[in-house]
Amino acid sequence: MTDVPLDPLVALRPWEAPEVTSWGRLPMNAVDRRRGALPLDGDWRFELLSAPHAPVGGAWSSAYVPGVWTLQDTDDLPQYTNVRMPFPDIPPHSPAANPTGVYEREVDVPAEWAGRRIVLQVGAAESVLLVHVDGRPVGVSKDSHLAAEFDLTGLVRPGSSATVRLTVVKWSDASHVEDQDQWWHGGITRSVLLYATDPLHLADVTVRARRSGELRVDCRVRDAGGALPAGWYLTGELDGEPLAQDAEFDRANAEDERVSDFLGEARLGTTVPEVRTWNAETPELYDLTVRLHRADGTVADTSRHRIGFRDVEIVGRDLLVNGERVFIRGVNRHDFHPLTGRTVSYDDMRADLVLLKRFGFNAVRTSHYPGDPALYDLADELGLYVVDEADIESHDHAHEIADDPRYLNAFVDRVSRMVLRDKNHPSVIIWSLGNESDYGANHDAAAGWVRRHDTTRPVQYEGAAKLDWAATDDASDIACPMYAPLEDCVAHALSGEQTRPLIQCEYSHAMGNSNGTLADHWAAIEATPGLQGGFIWEFWDHGILQRVSDGRPVGRGGAGLYDNGVAAPGHRWAYGGDFGETIHDGAFIADGVVFPDRTPKPAMYEHREIAAPVRIECYRHEGIVLGNHQHFRGLDWLAGEWRLDLADGTTLSGPAELPRLCPGETAAVPLPFAVPQDGGEAWLTLRVTVAEDQPWAPRGTEVCVPQIRLRGPDPVEVEAPVARRAEVDGEGLLVHPLLTAAPTLSLWRAPTDNDELGGMAQRWRAWGLDALVRKVVSVREEAGRVTVEAEYAGTTGVVRHRQVLTPVEGGVRVDEEAELPAAFDDVARVGTVWETVAGLDLLEWFGQGPWESYPDRSTGAPVGHHAVPVDELFTPYLRPQESGGRHGVRRFTLSAPDATGLSVTLDEPRQVSVTRYRAGDLALAGHHDELVPRPGCVVHIDAAHRGLGTASCGPDTSPSYLVAPGIHHWSWTLRVL
Repeated sequence: MTDVPLDPLVALRPWEAPEVTSWGRLPMNAVDRRRGALPLDGDWRFELLSAPHAPVGGAWSSAYVPGVWTLQDTDDLPQYTNVRMPFPDIPPHSPAANPTGVYEREVDVPAEWAGRRIVLQVGAAESVLLVHVDGRPVGVSKDSHLAAEFDLTGLVRPGSSATVRLTVVKWSDASHVEDQDQWWHGGITRSVLLYATDPLHLADVTVRARRSGELRVDCRVRDAGGALPAGWYLTGELDGEPLAQDAEFDRANAEDERVSDFLGEARLGTTVPEVRTWNAETPELYDLTVRLHRADGTVADTSRHRIGFRDVEIVGRDLLVNGERVFIRGVNRHDFHPLTGRTVSYDDMRADLVLLKRFGFNAVRTSHYPGDPALYDLADELGLYVVDEADIESHDHAHEIADDPRYLNAFVDRVSRMVLRDKNHPSVIIWSLGNESDYGANHDAAAGWVRRHDTTRPVQYEGAAKLDWAATDDASDIACPMYAPLEDCVAHALSGEQTRPLIQCEYSHAMGNSNGTLADHWAAIEATPGLQGGFIWEFWDHGILQRVSDGRPVGRGGAGLYDNGVAAPGHRWAYGGDFGETIHDGAFIADGVVFPDRTPKPAMYEHREIAAPVRIECYRHEGIVLGNHQHFRGLDWLAGEWRLDLADGTTLSGPAELPRLCPGETAAVPLPFAVPQDGGEAWLTLRVTVAEDQPWAPRGTEVCVPQIRLRGPDPVEVEAPVARRAEVDGEGLLVHPLLTAAPTLSLWRAPTDNDELGGMAQRWRAWGLDALVRKVVSVREEAGRVTVEAEYAGTTGVVRHRQVLTPVEGGVRVDEEAELPAAFDDVARVGTVWETVAGLDLLEWFGQGPWESYPDRSTGAPVGHHAVPVDELFTPYLRPQESGGRHGVRRFTLSAPDATGLSVTLDEPRQVSVTRYRAGDLALAGHHDELVPRPGCVVHIDAAHRGLGTASCGPDTSPSYLVAPGIHHWSWTLRVL
């Protein structure tokens, strides 16, 4: 705390002074004060000013705390930028037009708090907070994502009321180091509370709990009245068992007021026999209670903690948890809610982490700022490793700020306060110095503080490590690159030069229809010592629910206006630019593995299968080899069920008895069924579920569905033609009573976000693939078989296409060949597109499913017999694009409720999509409210389909998933049901 007196708000101007991180703010600590506090959440008087110096009191309204004013019906609306600052001013300056929210309310201070120390806690405010009580200045705080506490003891009177005013200035010098890839908001985003302690109180508690069972609890004690009284002492309990006090460390009788600024220190400890260790698979927690006693034995203060015994260390190039090398299957998580923005409730945080656990994630990076304290409690309880990240990102001005001494205090302050608050959480295994802020002396200073203060965890920072993955003298203990090509990671691990773990802080960008090659990535990680995982970008699509009629956000009252990722009629998910802002980065904010309402995207099922705890390793000697791919846990918490699917429609099922396997072990089990001699292709699936209730999943929750093929397909028999003519029109197009658009060649898809931002879509349009012109070259008939030769001309090349239509029993076989010129060296697809009459509303198929899958994202879609209504096949990515595909389809039917319809048999497993939209419909729409479903079905059958990749931010798909020029063959048979 500074001795400089606080001036009135107008004179103080802290939003213009980067060297001022706080005035009057209390030091950060790890003592939990939420119990017994007086909550101040709810409606506050509110006025939004145009600038900090504007007069107050002209137009009071109300605002809900916690909440952002940008989603509470003000004229200051959300704005999304990724790298660019939303204003042109350079650091440390902020714009003159600076929205400033003034929150005010009366607080009744409990009479029983007389003689106690009274503290105001503001959970988070963006970006500068100024506190007044009854018109008197109290303090200032920056750092938008950590709590600020202020001592009000001499400013309020127990038994009476006081007027608390919280002024929040949106833009400041601090905004330049909070330039994260997210919506810009303003407001008080976490809870506000008032609490009281005895003047003699616990100032901090530091817990060190080792996997050996050794426990050390270091406590600091202060007295608000001055010198510590003689005779105070500490006691502690761990799960009800008393802790011993270290007498040599005890300063309870220190009377020298010069010692530690009236700070007393004492240590408690014990060694727990047969300790239950904490890890993400078995998150064992103990209840720790610390009590501070006066000399007469009465309790002055109490702090309660749930602690876990575990060790984190780096040995060579491995990150170890409790001595085990663990894979980090992580995701980056922002605070987000589609109605309340940055304000997230406890229930929402729990739902976030529960969903992640159910889909195989074991780690969270708090991008790019510390989370709410409750998030860490939940991670401790549910079992998730946390990379705790400081609120530092200076993306637009990174190079200047990294070495700017004016920002030195801000860097160290933000990192140190995070560590001081979160140090006792076993879930926190790594400290992060921030994100995308270049690398400079300010980072070295912050890293030095952390390494001195906490020797129990490593430090990481991508900006330091990216200069040299093999360096040993920078501010990062982990090589944590962003979107590094997989081949570069493997090469580094095999080079012999690797000095530290390689765990990507961001990889596999989840924007739109994405996350291609995720399985390839993890196959390489699991096979390559030195590679240990990474964090997908990111958890959420940050779509804000918006009314189409007036373009304004719906706000807190919008619950129930969305379901399964889709906004209700008259509403849509807004992204950058949808609130009238001119500086924005569009749909780049929609890059999560879940939709804004937390509905999982199909990529989540891919990750779930990649992270499966139990897997089918192989099929040999008429048996199956199962493997336990966990690090700490057996399989006893899981149950299983076998299912056998044959191509002819036969299915068999029965219970599975999982073997007793330690982590990393395998065992052979006999086949659960005698596989029928006939029936064609045969697939065995093990459906794995939770055997008993878990904190994150009730009994019966599906965990994974590993699968193996027991028998390949029978040879395809060429059907004999029947004695009739294939019906074609004058252009050689197939005429069929159930088709409204005949089968034609398709080389284009509605560009995904990866296609657009990766540059592929521009090439496709330049080649004219979105508007191919068909020209009939010849139509020949021979014995009822019709051969149609055509050319499809783009802007720069011509594709020769042959279609042979052969009447067969009950339908027509279509054999196709397309020859792509060398210029078309990377197209979206090569296949056939056609449309059906209305009324065919159910798709049933044998192939991969039931959810969406593509050639480079198909591990999570098991082969089987699936049925889904056509209207549910389409995936509503926030910006409409190619979606709804199913990979590896062998055959399918489209039927009406009366079971009439059509069936299609394919020559080999193909990529198929059935939706209500043409590719052109999707490509022209910016939001789903602009789409009009077609009455029939739009059907694509692809001989080849390009992989998805993650090129919107990261590597494109692998070369093996590209569609090359040359000759492509495919065939399919259409019949009427």
